[in-house]
Amino acid sequence: MKLYIAEKQSMAKEIAACLPAPHGKKDGYIETSAGLVTWCQGHILLAAEPHHYDIKYKNWSVDDLPIIPETWKLLVNDECKRQFTVIKRLINQADEIIHAGDPDREGQLLVDELLDYLACKKPVKRLLLHALDERTINRALGNIQDNKNFENLKYSAMGRSWADWLIGYNLTRAVTLAAKKNGHSKTFPIGRVKTPTIALVVRRENEIKNFKPLNYYSVVTRFKKEQAGIGFSATWLPKDNQRCLDTDGRLTSGDTAVDLKASLYSYKNGKALITAHQSSTEKEPPPLPYSLSALQIAAGKQFGYDPLDVLKTAQSLYEKKLITYPRADCQYLPRNLFSDSENILNNLSHMSVNSDLVKWATSGASLHNMSRAWNDAKITSHFAIIPTVTFCDLGRLSDTEQNIYFLIAQSFIAQFYPDYTYKKSVSDIVFAGENFQTSGRIDLKQGWKSIFTGNNEHNGDDKDVPETAPLPIDLKTGDELLFINAAIVQKTTTSPKRYTASSLIQAMKSIHLHVKNDDLKKRLKDANGIGTEATRANIIAEIIKKGFILQDKKHLLPSEEACSLIAALPDELTYPDTTATWEMSFDKILSGNDSLDNFMQEQRSFIGHICCLARTTLVENSRAMYCPACHEGKLIKRTWKEKNFWGCTRYPECTVWYHDKDGEPQVK
Repeated sequence: MKLYIAEKQSMAKEIAACLPAPHGKKDGYIETSAGLVTWCQGHILLAAEPHHYDIKYKNWSVDDLPIIPETWKLLVNDECKRQFTVIKRLINQADEIIHAGDPDREGQLLVDELLDYLACKKPVKRLLLHALDERTINRALGNIQDNKNFENLKYSAMGRSWADWLIGYNLTRAVTLAAKKNGHSKTFPIGRVKTPTIALVVRRENEIKNFKPLNYYSVVTRFKKEQAGIGFSATWLPKDNQRCLDTDGRLTSGDTAVDLKASLYSYKNGKALITAHQSSTEKEPPPLPYSLSALQIAAGKQFGYDPLDVLKTAQSLYEKKLITYPRADCQYLPRNLFSDSENILNNLSHMSVNSDLVKWATSGASLHNMSRAWNDAKITSHFAIIPTVTFCDLGRLSDTEQNIYFLIAQSFIAQFYPDYTYKKSVSDIVFAGENFQTSGRIDLKQGWKSIFTGNNEHNGDDKDVPETAPLPIDLKTGDELLFINAAIVQKTTTSPKRYTASSLIQAMKSIHLHVKNDDLKKRLKDANGIGTEATRANIIAEIIKKGFILQDKKHLLPSEEACSLIAALPDELTYPDTTATWEMSFDKILSGNDSLDNFMQEQRSFIGHICCLARTTLVENSRAMYCPACHEGKLIKRTWKEKNFWGCTRYPECTVWYHDKDGEPQVK
């Protein structure tokens, strides 16, 4: 008997529907003539906490750190015990197991760890599902692989899980205990992803607070090619030895700008010369389809949606079989999926969404336009989020579901439009001994851009766009120009903007820009940042819930504790370089060029080093009161027999205590 183990019940139901003669749902599984289909409930097994290894770890003590298990324990989630019993019984009855977890690192581990926990020795195959529509499932059922092919994927997931355990449990205790010495009473959760994420918000707030507006100046001139010609603008380019430039090459002296303008008007020759001119026709391909992060960012910008709501909505659309796997970290598509495109486009053409924009846009789509998105070499364990072949009945969707589906459909349709084409020109000009530059763009064909601008006059053929050139199209090197006038433009630098939830997702995805070690930048860029597509929104929500990030309308700012924490921690915890190093190790494990044992040995050494640093961390606390008795420790709120009181952080050396009155120590 074959036993299919899906990651969740909704997936099990769709798999069973595609197997011969499904007989209906039983207690925890579905019976078919081709085997039984059961399901997990997320992670049925949970990582044991420190006190499960030794009861002494119930109490937090720096003397016990670092806590490093010799062997790793898993415990059955109390909420899943009934389903665990069902799966255990079915595995014992089965002749062959079909692993049908989600097609990613965590999905691989979720079922594999259960099989390992139950010491399953049965043959195991792997079913990879990227969507839940009938055609995709049938295609996957015809391409079942040996689960041993994915063993290294499991090991890389185990490495991430164990290393995160070491950092989370050890450093949370070390930093929290150190912070309590300075009067802090809350727990400081430390994590490989959480802490650099908090640091992003803290550093952005510091940039805003320390920002000083700067006025700078530019001189803009107007020239024309001939007496009756149309004028065009050119911008002054300062020379390398120009005085009064800041480090970004901006002119900071208004007087210098005034003198420069005067010199232009006094130039007797009155003619300028084009010393270099370049003109080229450029093509811009359609933007790639969405990964989850890209979808969350787009939905945040266009509709103001919170990233967590976008994930929940995308999951709902996935379970309704309307879109492919939503937790995708990839923006490319496999070529074998191209055969579904005609059906998908046909379905979209018969629906109405956002004032018929999608219906109109499909009329200009052509299967002859195969975008760069169809690239097997770029496919990871997932592919981009696109509509499935299932027809979307908009009347059954909420407004949020309609909007998210619209974004996904619009992005997919763009893959069948021609490139946006334009003519670009750049001219270097010399006048009065000064350098100027002008550039221009002439739209030739809107291509895919027409469906993002709402150009509903589109008739299915890519129309030529009239050439309304900002520059004379016959400019060339050696041309003489006539000076018309000049103007001084004053600008002021603006401070960085606070993050929103969606822009913080973008920052986490582009975290390589914040890596201190230049050698690791590319590695972290290739790894698509910190966190995963499925966890980033939850991590932000958790940090907000714990009070380390505060929300001012839609903007995020750090709490006082967050600022103190990031200022106190070593760079190894606040910058994402560690994640970059880990991802390099995971790639080596995945390719078989490194082992899980080697990786974990490195982590044991790392956690010991970081624990030593964390023990002496001084987390500032401006609100804590010094102990009136010893004048060295600080008062901290404690609880005894369900009553609050205030005691000294130097206890037991200092045993003084005070009653609590309205959340403050009653010292008088």
